[in-house]
Amino acid sequence: MRGQRDKHVNYYVNSVIATKVHKAWCLELAKKFPDYGENLWGITASDSAHGYAVWGGPPLAGPIDGSVIPCAAGGSLPFMPAEAIRVLRNIRETYGRRAWKKYGFADAFNPMNGWTGPDVLGIDAGITLVMAENARSGFVWEQFMKHEAARRGMKRAGFTPD
Repeated sequence: MRGQRDKHVNYYVNSVIATKVHKAWCLELAKKFPDYGENLWGITASDSAHGYAVWGGPPLAGPIDGSVIPCAAGGSLPFMPAEAIRVLRNIRETYGRRAWKKYGFADAFNPMNGWTGPDVLGIDAGITLVMAENARSGFVWEQFMKHEAARRGMKRAGFTPD
């Protein structure tokens, strides 16, 4: 939503801030989960060794166990591109087949206990691909905003160019 705002906030800027806060929070969690760091962060609802978990933050939400969810960094690509790319490269290079499957990143993996989710989920791959293209070119947002219904909806919702 780059270049758009409503009467309350510029949501793109807000997303950049939220992504920075999420990364800083994950770095704080490195006290408990030492594998977390500058090049390994990202928590969002995902599979876990104990089933589906709704976790994230800040503040702490859910039974966080040290798992990393690659699409959290993937979804952050337009907001912190260099940092998110470093995380995704690190996951691919350091954790190899544990975290990277035939069709992309596993939904989640835990570097502390060796658990890796068996699935590559379309919603995870999708958000990573869409956000990668938005970070690279803005194409998805541009195409969305070409549609009259999208422009009309944004206007009705109170959005204006920033």
